[in-house]
Amino acid sequence: MCYNKRERSKLVRLLEGIILSSLSDFIEKYLKQMLREAAEGMIMIQRRELAEMFECAPSQINYVLDTRFTPDRGYLVETRRGGGGYIRIVRLSFRPGRDFLSVLDETIGDEITARRAEGLLVRLEEESIVTLDEYVFIKTVLDRETRKFPDHYRGRVRASLLKAMLALLVRE
Repeated sequence: MCYNKRERSKLVRLLEGIILSSLSDFIEKYLKQMLREAAEGMIMIQRRELAEMFECAPSQINYVLDTRFTPDRGYLVETRRGGGGYIRIVRLSFRPGRDFLSVLDETIGDEITARRAEGLLVRLEEESIVTLDEYVFIKTVLDRETRKFPDHYRGRVRASLLKAMLALLVRE
């Protein structure tokens, strides 16, 4: 096949995106496996060593931490830069019960972005608080129903729907 310069450039960007996405997936899986094996639910690693292990730039490690290890997804990340610097990742967990709904209410707030809502749903599914089917159902309802509203109302509608659906599921 013969590609012109523009087509080649698009293909290279596409392949780079796939490779970086795959690399991010591998780094995420590795860190989550380490957390599962950690007795304390916490790990400490050095960014440089992790970057060397995955043969990537330290900024790729930062990207994974910033996008996949967020509080909404149930992680607390603390970093210290410099020669003796480290990254500490702590797995936070929900404990369903009477206080669980108030924690959810506080976590969601009066409005929530689609990204934060999805992060919270991923966390709830990973902790077996909602099933995969429930996760898909809630995400689909949120996406479909919020589209009907102007942008400035979507976060409030999303928060209200999310709270209501999770309250019903948790009570069962």
